[in-house]
Amino acid sequence: MRRMHYRLRRVVGALTALLVAAQVLIGSAAAHIEYVTPGGEPQDVVAFLTDALTTPFIVAVLLGGFLVIVAGLAAYLYVRPFPADIAAFRAIMDDYEDLLPWLFRLSMGMPMIGAGFGGYFFSPAVELPYPTALRLFGISVGFLLLFGLATRVVAVGTLLLYLAVLPSEPGLLLAFEYIPGLLAIALLGGGRPSADAMIARMADDDRTVYSDIDPFYRRVAVPFAERIEPYTAMVPTLLRGGIGVAFIYLGITQKLLRPGQSLAVVAKYDLTAVVSVAPELWVIGAGLTEALVGVMFILGAFTRGFSLVAFGLFVTTLFGLPDDPVVAHISLFGLVSALLITGAGPYSVDEWLKSKFGAAADFVGPDDSDRREPPTAEEPVGDD
Repeated sequence: MRRMHYRLRRVVGALTALLVAAQVLIGSAAAHIEYVTPGGEPQDVVAFLTDALTTPFIVAVLLGGFLVIVAGLAAYLYVRPFPADIAAFRAIMDDYEDLLPWLFRLSMGMPMIGAGFGGYFFSPAVELPYPTALRLFGISVGFLLLFGLATRVVAVGTLLLYLAVLPSEPGLLLAFEYIPGLLAIALLGGGRPSADAMIARMADDDRTVYSDIDPFYRRVAVPFAERIEPYTAMVPTLLRGGIGVAFIYLGITQKLLRPGQSLAVVAKYDLTAVVSVAPELWVIGAGLTEALVGVMFILGAFTRGFSLVAFGLFVTTLFGLPDDPVVAHISLFGLVSALLITGAGPYSVDEWLKSKFGAAADFVGPDDSDRREPPTAEEPVGDD
């Protein structure tokens, strides 16, 4: 028995050593944990994870939770409960697809304005020695995105600047969601309502004076939009990949590889009084939950369901950690909302499951809601 326990400790130690090495290679980026605590006593990561993952109770809880999740997903596929409700929900989400560009602009624009007024570069963990330029950059980009003016140009320029600074500022990985968000804006454009849509309609109307003087719409905007149109279907896949990487990175570097700071957060907010378990289980459970959500996003498995799980994590953070800077999380809030609308998209487990087991709409009758007019305020809902 001792021999098996010793081997288990060696395996866990080797795995955690690999995680630490990966963290060193990625960079010494500060985690979101640092937004809410000044820091805790430094702890050896390998020793912390080895001790925790060789504690029978912690291992039992983690394995039990994993088995419950797997069993729940398998039961859903076998029973297929509430097919009409799920089909109606998906139909409602599909109706919002034309508003996706607006949602992306809000998701990127508002936190950029917050970054401008806060004087940081994308993430509160990154403060460059150019405060005035940072403020002007963040506020200008944010308002241009919100207004929807030169949307694609602004998105591409902002993304290139992010990527240019990233090698020297690994703390930008904490705002990794800007990569898929800005790429989505570059692919979809400003949408409506936006200044770009208004200008495009005026330029497309041969009766207007503006259509005669506009040098950009017919020569550049229309050919570019036609060229990238086939790639717009990949927006959900880009979102899944980017948000998934962000969740995995935050779950591992923010929780598992920073046990001292994570335990300080547990102590600061007395989280063990909320759920009476060991602080180590709080830290490891939170980190693995975020990483699991990220993995499921990347795989595109039960995407809308795990988007709701992500919402639960955000809401818990919002109300459970009152001094956490909410504006820094608006981007993830918005992009997860977009995933609720788009679903998994191409190259996903969900797409395979749909072909294998069918969609929820296949288990219900035809929708006759289009043939019924919704009751007005003056009309009764019932027949009597």
